[in-house]
Amino acid sequence: MNQCESKYFLTIDNGTQSVRALVFDRQGQLLAKSKINIEPYVEPQVGWAEQDPQYYWDSLCKACQQVLQQLNAPKESIAAVSVTTQRTTAIALDVNGDALYPAITWLDRRKVDTKPALGFVENMMMRLLKVKPSVDDFHAQSEVNWLAQNKPEVWQQVHKYLMLSGYHNFRLTGQYKDAVASQVGYLPFDFKKLGWAKTNDWKWRAIPTLRPDMLPELVKAGEVLGYITTEASRDTGIPAGVPVIASGSDKACEVLGSGCIETGIGSLSYGTTATLNIAGDKYLEPVPHHPAYPGIIPQTYNTEVMINRGYWMVTWYKEEFGLQERLLAKEKNTTPETLLDELLRSTPPGSLGLVLQPYWGAGTSAKDPSARGAMIGFGEMHTRAHIYRSIIEGLTFALKEGKELLEKRSGNLIDVLNISGGGSQSNEVMQISANIFGMNVHRPHTFETSGLGAAIACAVATNVYPDFKIAVSQMVHSGDVFKPNPEHQQVYDRLYKEVYSGMYGSLQTGYQKIQKITGYPS
Repeated sequence: MNQCESKYFLTIDNGTQSVRALVFDRQGQLLAKSKINIEPYVEPQVGWAEQDPQYYWDSLCKACQQVLQQLNAPKESIAAVSVTTQRTTAIALDVNGDALYPAITWLDRRKVDTKPALGFVENMMMRLLKVKPSVDDFHAQSEVNWLAQNKPEVWQQVHKYLMLSGYHNFRLTGQYKDAVASQVGYLPFDFKKLGWAKTNDWKWRAIPTLRPDMLPELVKAGEVLGYITTEASRDTGIPAGVPVIASGSDKACEVLGSGCIETGIGSLSYGTTATLNIAGDKYLEPVPHHPAYPGIIPQTYNTEVMINRGYWMVTWYKEEFGLQERLLAKEKNTTPETLLDELLRSTPPGSLGLVLQPYWGAGTSAKDPSARGAMIGFGEMHTRAHIYRSIIEGLTFALKEGKELLEKRSGNLIDVLNISGGGSQSNEVMQISANIFGMNVHRPHTFETSGLGAAIACAVATNVYPDFKIAVSQMVHSGDVFKPNPEHQQVYDRLYKEVYSGMYGSLQTGYQKIQKITGYPS
């Protein structure tokens, strides 16, 4: 075997519910995997969602140590490492690189009540362009503003302000560098130009206490961020000196790792956040003032619709209604999700008329911040199995709505759907998806597409392949294909057009009154 063929790539995927260390070969085959389950967050106050950065790092180290022990090859065969993480999770560090405050995760709901300090003319222009609400929301949602206003003694000590990916890259390399495609958050990032915004951009005035020197140096995917330090080698088991490669956020890596590099290919991600992405070299906002995110391939964009807390709803169901499956899974040495598939098989398409709208959190598919989840059609014949199936169906209806939105915005039909993420492991979920979308849906050869996307960046960086397009053609392979059942498709078509599509309009006033009367959702 020549030197090129012996190269392996270690990718680290720090998601919301686990940290996974994965080793891929140059053909994109998964050779070894370690998964460390983590608590998504702690909630010291209602609406807060924090986590100890050291907890993330310790979980990463444990995952790396385990995967290297599983690898049937010397660890010196690791040619490169890349990190991909959950988005919009921010960490403030002091001058010594120590965390000053818990990581504020993407699930956090705290805000500030102030407005950005903009000039009179700028304010008027923004009002005329109808972007002022988006600017005000950016200011209110910024974790920086919350820290500066509520923890000034902490903010005064901040030396660097990083996304979770930047934190891990720093711990691995000692360098304050991060991937361009990881900058998804309330930061002064120019999504069109794919770099930090110019100093005259309004985003700096919306986050007035943040300085350019507090942010990391940005590196394009497929380029070297730094090298594993001696200290990081001791903690993780990765040999010192191995290059660490820029890739991108977990969703960006999933798009690449599922082979979605053309506008007509949709990347469905059935993860904690359910998303549908299309990739291209043109900047295209899914809805006005909601940015397209950086793609892994330099100078590309991912236009995304998002169902916040998407397949997290499966976790919620499992905790609230799935005690039987949790207990039985321990006895049978299997997973509760595998047993939950029995509930899907035992119920008919349409869940006997139970229809769910999955607006359990803000996202590009939720029509306004007051929107929340709803389930209609209850009757005495319904069981927890029908509730579970309606969750899967409702999520898929929402993503179908997103598909139609992306097609309208882009002017291009999405004629191929590749599905990845944890939910894609279920054949029942995949079949329901084919039936609701009314088209063949494809499952890549591995559901670990975020890790594979990061591995593709490693392959380009180490010259195994000359560019991303060739690397994708060699490392992404077809898996199972699920074809729609015509009879079931007909049921879903009618439910989608005649029931689901009108649910929000019928319930909108009620959502707003609930918020006004009870204060929830805030």
